[in-house]
Amino acid sequence: MRALLISLLLTLGLAAVQAGVVEPRSFDDPADEVRYRQLIQELRCLVCQNQNLADSNADLAKDLRDQTYNMIKSGKTDEQIVAFMVNRYGDFVLYRPPLKSTTVLLWLGPLVLIIIGMLILFVQVRRRAVAKQDAKDLTPDEQRRIEQILADTGEDRRP
Repeated sequence: MRALLISLLLTLGLAAVQAGVVEPRSFDDPADEVRYRQLIQELRCLVCQNQNLADSNADLAKDLRDQTYNMIKSGKTDEQIVAFMVNRYGDFVLYRPPLKSTTVLLWLGPLVLIIIGMLILFVQVRRRAVAKQDAKDLTPDEQRRIEQILADTGEDRRP
């Protein structure tokens, strides 16, 4: 039983190690390695869409990591690398795309949806309040008629 538990833990440990993307990269300058790690954290995998390049095992993500590595090694700045990726793949490659005419819906869409939801909620609450008020404002004749109908059906529900 103990051997089974140990082998299970080792198997889970190996699976966890293999789940992360591990690519040995050698940099002459530790600052370049930091830049590389930051860039692949900020760029989105176009295949996975919900993962960055650092976390994705997709072939395209591997290619983009290689491209990023080669550009850093060739002396390109972060801005040049990001501009290359955006020119090639569009703003979608960025986790934080800039606010411009093509991305305004992306930035303001959630706010617009919240405002629309609040307006619908306000209108519904207002309608119910008006309907309740209208029901309370019965004339004495209408109230007697309702009481008569309820009495005829055997129910007694007085407001």
